[in-house]
Amino acid sequence: MALSATIYKADLSVSDMDRGYYAAHNLTIACHPSETTERMMLRLLAFAIYASEGLKFTRGISSEDEPDIWEHHDHGDVKLWIELGLPDERRLRQACGKADQVVLFAYGGRALPVWWKTHAGVLRKLDKLTVLSVPETTLAALDAMAARSMQLSCTIQDGVIWLADGSHNLEIQVETLQRDGKQAP
Repeated sequence: MALSATIYKADLSVSDMDRGYYAAHNLTIACHPSETTERMMLRLLAFAIYASEGLKFTRGISSEDEPDIWEHHDHGDVKLWIELGLPDERRLRQACGKADQVVLFAYGGRALPVWWKTHAGVLRKLDKLTVLSVPETTLAALDAMAARSMQLSCTIQDGVIWLADGSHNLEIQVETLQRDGKQAP
């Protein structure tokens, strides 16, 4: 008997002062049986950081030809492709061929620095790719916020990200390893 996805609901209020984007999103997030709640909450954070009216969750971990989150132009081409984890560089190259912008939220504890050292040279050639590193402490804090029904508020100002619910108020630390193919300072 196959396990089914666990469904999470989130009312997410986004106030992104850096982009001038203010909106409320009622989200339904399917957490695949092989996906951790940390990863599911990272998908939610990625959505909040890049929120727009056209941004959508995909089948994610259960699909090989789709990212975790994406946005399409009105004419159907992919505008934004968001990946999570430590994917093969081939997958990121293909994503850059399909989308205007690709963002990777890289995480993986001690494996992350090894993965970055191995792939950084090739990934820097991808001028559409931004790589953000998410520390384990951030993932643990996000995991503590996970609930089947969530009321979340995300505020972004001067590059600083705050995520809050009724009992948590987190300042999220995300390090930029690469922006648009260039090594971050």
